[in-house]
Amino acid sequence: MTVEPTLGKPHKLFTIRDARDDERQAIAELTLRAYAEYAEIMEPGGWAGLEQAIHRALVSSEPAERLVADDEGTLIGSVMLYPASVNAYGDATGTLGWPEVRLLAVPPEARGRGVAGALMQACVLRAKAAGATAIGIHTSRSMQVAMAMYMRMGFVRAPEHDFQPPGAETVEGYRLSLV
Repeated sequence: MTVEPTLGKPHKLFTIRDARDDERQAIAELTLRAYAEYAEIMEPGGWAGLEQAIHRALVSSEPAERLVADDEGTLIGSVMLYPASVNAYGDATGTLGWPEVRLLAVPPEARGRGVAGALMQACVLRAKAAGATAIGIHTSRSMQVAMAMYMRMGFVRAPEHDFQPPGAETVEGYRLSLV
């Protein structure tokens, strides 16, 4: 899907597509660059836990769709969409019963172009196409910009799916109804 952002001033087009296996290292680097700001915002223990979770998810063999935003050969965003049958957070959340979005990442140099929204919309469309009646995401209080975007999209709090990693911020559950 080729996307032309509609918010703010016009930007160059980019494409949302499935990631290729040979892009895993580039996706890992992009994701770590995108999340690096939280090392300054979060308590050290919270950041350490998040950084470990990022590394574990990026190398996981759990089935997940990996999507990227591609700007003429340059990756400017990525996201993982776990099917409802896979627990994206291991035992932390229990079975959710809907697809889960994880590690939405747009590095600082690509922000403001609608990349995160386009990646989220692609996840929503894929979840709907798979017959899902809802889609979920987890975030924490340090991720204020992301939380605001999720709320604008219609996500609502699902506190029954919150979890508390040792030494880290509470990871808050959100859900979007697709019916």
